Amino acid sequence: MKDASCDNGSPAPLLMAMNADSQVHLIIGTNPLAAARCVKSLEIGAKPVIIAPDTVDVHYTLSERIENGSVQWIRRTFQDDDLTTLGREEVDRVVDMVFVTLGGPHPLSSHISKLCRRLRIPVNVTDAPDLCSFSLLSTYSDGPLHIGITTSGRGCKLASRLRREISSSLPPNLGIAIDRLGAVRRRLWAEDYAAGLCDGVFDGDEDDSTGQKHTFNNLVTEHDKTSAKTRRMRWLSQICEYWPLRKLAAITDSDIENILQAYSSSNDAGSEVKGDFSLTKKGKIILAGSGPGNPELLTRATYHAIQNADIILADKLVPAPVLDLIPRRTEVHIARKFPGNADQAQEEFLQMGIAALRQGRYVLRLKQGDPYLYGRGGEEFEFFRGEGYIPLVLPGITSALSAPLFADIPATHRGVSDQVLVCTGTGRKGAAPEPPTYVPTQTVVFLMALHRLSALVESLTTLPAEEDGSRSRTLWPKDTPCAIVERASCTDQRVIRSTLEHVCSAFEAEGSRPPGLLIVGASCHILHGPSKEKWVVEEGFRGFDDLHTVLDESLINADVVKSS
Repeated sequence: MKDASCDNGSPAPLLMAMNADSQVHLIIGTNPLAAARCVKSLEIGAKPVIIAPDTVDVHYTLSERIENGSVQWIRRTFQDDDLTTLGREEVDRVVDMVFVTLGGPHPLSSHISKLCRRLRIPVNVTDAPDLCSFSLLSTYSDGPLHIGITTSGRGCKLASRLRREISSSLPPNLGIAIDRLGAVRRRLWAEDYAAGLCDGVFDGDEDDSTGQKHTFNNLVTEHDKTSAKTRRMRWLSQICEYWPLRKLAAITDSDIENILQAYSSSNDAGSEVKGDFSLTKKGKIILAGSGPGNPELLTRATYHAIQNADIILADKLVPAPVLDLIPRRTEVHIARKFPGNADQAQEEFLQMGIAALRQGRYVLRLKQGDPYLYGRGGEEFEFFRGEGYIPLVLPGITSALSAPLFADIPATHRGVSDQVLVCTGTGRKGAAPEPPTYVPTQTVVFLMALHRLSALVESLTTLPAEEDGSRSRTLWPKDTPCAIVERASCTDQRVIRSTLEHVCSAFEAEGSRPPGLLIVGASCHILHGPSKEKWVVEEGFRGFDDLHTVLDESLINADVVKSS
């Protein structure tokens, strides 16, 4: 069995949640990071104490908290006995935690770290993992729900990215649902305990690492009196285990009450929890588009194909929320496409598909966007048809038209844009395609173009010296509005609004979040007028939240009616 150590041989950190209420946190420094440490300490109920000479600059947010009395400032340099005289009386005045924000090279950092380790006081030193006995996690909180990510000091930006990815995938109001389910669970236990149906102490914080008992999913019958005693608690546990998170996040106390009452009068309610997967279909191949990103934009036909396929061959850029819909029993392969290997990866997938079809399996070729729009769908149709298997092709919503919509850009608009041109930014074998000529009333969407954005913009706005002028091409004005849309329709969608003059600088400054596309034309400024800034960045998309709330309420009501 592989141990839990890191690749470099160091042991894995112990992750835990600590109750820091009323603790004294000593913070050395007055810089922005010290201010952030004070904010975090105050959030968790601790009492931050700042130590720094009054000759240093104090961050403005720190000054506000010092003035209102929430933070104490001792205006002098650090002294060794501060560690054992500024703490709480109940722990003999020893401080509970120390944050040194001076940086690793500062001589005080190493000195304070050694003192803290000797006194067994947890210490954190900025930008010096070797001087730390603990590190803070990148955290996301929603009521009682707290998620922490650490990269063990190897990349705080990556930890923030992972935290953002995880938190954006969670439904809203999940913290409220956790509070509600926890309260109901405690009430059920109290009722069963009062009726003599269970023994022991209520376990409000089960350790998930111990796993579930093998009897967790066993059917409870009227003849099994021992298990039947606590079947309400087991039923609630199975709801927590099997229901979709969005459905759980929308649940109410009355919903739970109705479900539990319905369960009491039902002999086969357990089958409602897990669901019943139908048998897979055999001997077929489907070419299907997964849409721009959000799984809500799948066609119902593609969703059923995902649920019933024996083997799924998915493009590399099919988003994770769509892949999450694939049942665990299904064999899945992701295309190994990278620069210089696209043709080999395509051939590998074709051969895998043929091999599975010859075994009589149900094959789903899952492609991003629409199969026939820069997706090689026509080539794959020809190949499989030549081998004796005629694919069923299912359309997908293309990002070329949906990404502008989610970015509030109407592709056509009366008096502004009367035509849409969809182009690829990358030609065959990576060659640059010929740029389109400027048409004032045209909206142009460039797919697969962001990796060569600078060259594309240059080709649109300047005429190469070697071009002889035999073919007339109108150059695009540099002040033409444009927008970069990345991860369209997903919760971490990003829109960068700019002009052709500044879009390359914007993309370089903001970084890449593939997949993405470029939209160029006057329509980019219809609903979002010109900005005084060179570019504007808009983060996030939660446009389906209201839809989910309505659907989840309908599902719960339907379950209650069906069970009763």
